Amino acid sequence: MKNRLMKGTLATLVSLLATNALAATEVTVYTAFETDILAKYKNAFEKENPDIKIKWVRDSTGIMTAKLLAEKNNPHAEVVWGLAGSSMALLKEEGILKPYTPTGLEDLNESLNDPQANQAWFGNDAFFNAICFNEAVAKQLNLPKPQSWEDLTKPVYQGHIAMPNPASSGTGYMQVSAWLQNMGEDQAWNYMKKLDNNIAHYTHSGSKPCVQAGMGEVAIGISMAVRGAKLINQGAPLAVITPKGIGWESEAVGLVKESDAAKRVVDWSISKAANELYVESYPVVAHKAVTGNVSNYPEVEGAMADMDFGKMGADRAEVLKTWSQKFDGKSEPRS
Repeated sequence: MKNRLMKGTLATLVSLLATNALAATEVTVYTAFETDILAKYKNAFEKENPDIKIKWVRDSTGIMTAKLLAEKNNPHAEVVWGLAGSSMALLKEEGILKPYTPTGLEDLNESLNDPQANQAWFGNDAFFNAICFNEAVAKQLNLPKPQSWEDLTKPVYQGHIAMPNPASSGTGYMQVSAWLQNMGEDQAWNYMKKLDNNIAHYTHSGSKPCVQAGMGEVAIGISMAVRGAKLINQGAPLAVITPKGIGWESEAVGLVKESDAAKRVVDWSISKAANELYVESYPVVAHKAVTGNVSNYPEVEGAMADMDFGKMGADRAEVLKTWSQKFDGKSEPRS
């Protein structure tokens, strides 16, 4: 009897240890997703995959891209999930992302995925830039509502505009890229010089200029359309304006280390269940069967700039070097 009890106890102990070992499988995921949605994605994944835990490492797109490049020879990330397509193209070129065909790939819209052979990154959603315009502040200061990018260079807006620093923010970089690709380089750099005359400061977060506009700290924030929509839903006195030539990108996922657990994270991130979460924040998602609307989201059809994500990745270092030399003096201090 005693021996049977000991054997039963031992079997239970072994079973518990095995369960705990499975539960302890941790996958380090680098991301630039907005902080307020990370817990939702983590909880949903772990509910379906209780033997795997996600460990997020989060920063803005530019900083996260630089971190991944710096760790190239000793990568700490196992998965990159929620990083701009242009950054993913660069990471693939540098050999940081591994070619992989995730389960369910055929269900995704191809336009948001790696366009090259040996695909290594896959779209989650598409995100768009916009102008966040505080109508209450504008009324107090007698500022007209801008309709175009050129309008923002008018002297009446001097000191009333915030924009993301493209060296630290993917939102900032994709708008700079949109200007360069669609205006032509000479005209775009001249435009940014005129715009800089009206810039109060450059932020290190893509959403912050819109948040600052929502709070009345500035009248205008060049920022993320989705952040503007969310702030309006929370009662901010904003108009979200999409002038022709807005920058846009896909946020994407890719594999860094080829473990079974990391592959399962990638597989789940492109699933219908994941896309049903993305669509709560982004009206354009990758899964063909998932559609939705975000309240107060602006119309982007017809305003989207022509974007070459491969060129964005290849030109990134040179563009950021030039931009920093010209305009970095107005950047906010890094926290």
